Amino acid sequence: MLYKLKKKRQNKELKKKFFKRNGGLLLQQQLSTSDGSVQKTNIYNSKELEVATDGFNVNRILGEGGKALFTRECCCLETEVPILVYEFISNGNLYKYIHVQNDEFLLSWEMRLRIAIEVARALSYLHSAASSPVYHRDIKSTNILLDEKYRATISDFGSSRSIAIDQTHLTTHVQGTFGYLDPEYFQSSQFTEKSDVYSFGVVLVELLSGQKPIFSASPTESRSLATHFIMLMEDNRLFDILDARVKEHCHNEEVVAVGNLARKCLNLNGKNRPTMKEVTTELERVIQKGSNVQQDSQENENIMADLSMQYMGCISDINNDL
Repeated sequence: MLYKLKKKRQNKELKKKFFKRNGGLLLQQQLSTSDGSVQKTNIYNSKELEVATDGFNVNRILGEGGKALFTRECCCLETEVPILVYEFISNGNLYKYIHVQNDEFLLSWEMRLRIAIEVARALSYLHSAASSPVYHRDIKSTNILLDEKYRATISDFGSSRSIAIDQTHLTTHVQGTFGYLDPEYFQSSQFTEKSDVYSFGVVLVELLSGQKPIFSASPTESRSLATHFIMLMEDNRLFDILDARVKEHCHNEEVVAVGNLARKCLNLNGKNRPTMKEVTTELERVIQKGSNVQQDSQENENIMADLSMQYMGCISDINNDL
């Protein structure tokens, strides 16, 4: 009994120590005196968070470290490593919708385009609109989460780095996911914003093709999707790689535009790749043009319907005259 009381007291003191060390007192003060300039954050103790996370179940971890683009719901500062809890993203990651067979749900061409532009906008913000530019450094389809409306959110900022505004690159040990790694970064160990652009280009090709970044060309051969895609583009065979699940329901002009954009993103020379801001602008142009085509098509259908009604009226008048 005495041992349990002593252990409980020690745990309580340890939580207080971690809370103070992790800036809990300062955060409490900021929240209590906030005039609205500080984002409201709920502070939970470790016991409440343990219950909410099913005993810190590892299967509930979306990412570690960094600063995500999706909303922080609460934090716990009573643990040795501070824990941030984010909003629940109900539909999992993009990878499973592209690569895992699902007869009940198809990721349509329109949804793929929308997801691409949402990710592009988020990366553009990180690179050029945030107070300090941020390199994500691990863009891939498993790190793109989809909410209940299948809106895209970038996750897992464990490898991300904030840089000075006048800084052009990071020199680091090479890390990332094979198949998405910028070849230039792999050779030089210098990560630039264009390295994120390359990884985004691979995701674009995944959305186009439905193939994995490293896929089996034969039982004994694995192949890079990026390399395979570039070879097909050089031979003007883009539609050979297009995902059969969307082939009948997409506009060829949009496919060509997205394919050309992906090719630019995958340029082996980083300086020749577009910025994420330029990528976003191009995708917005593609979507806007597609919307105009659909609108023109609808207007043409309405005109044809009116002409048909007028034609039928003329035929009726002629028959009456006869």
